[in-house]
Amino acid sequence: MIKVTENNIWHESINSQDSYGAMVNMDKHLGVEIIEIGDDYVIAKMPVSEKTKQPFEILHGGASCVLAETVGSIGANLVLDNNNQIAVGLEINANHLRSVSEGFVYGKASAVHIGKSTSVWNIDITDDEGRRTCFCRFTAMNKEVNK
Repeated sequence: MIKVTENNIWHESINSQDSYGAMVNMDKHLGVEIIEIGDDYVIAKMPVSEKTKQPFEILHGGASCVLAETVGSIGANLVLDNNNQIAVGLEINANHLRSVSEGFVYGKASAVHIGKSTSVWNIDITDDEGRRTCFCRFTAMNKEVNK
């Protein structure tokens, strides 16, 4: 259990074992798994497998974007009171720097800006050796919850 402290950017206490319940669609299909939630970051891993590779047997850029948007969205929602607001993706930008053909990739999202209507997140994606394979910027828009 991660508790809210002065050093923590999250809105409520969170349990990394059940965070984040939203992982039920594409991210879950691709094998994305949250492995760490720190005071100001979220890390997930994704296998480089037949589900995530392009025909040339390397990680598909779109799969990297799924990983990036997943960790960015989780962070963007954890900083909000989800009884009143939710965060949804507004823009994602990815620079693919190195190909990966096996193992896992790891996405780490860190906040650049947390505002009233948007948040912006940097996501570094690395391979099993810790080499940067992709760098993303993700912007989320905060929407009022329809009650």
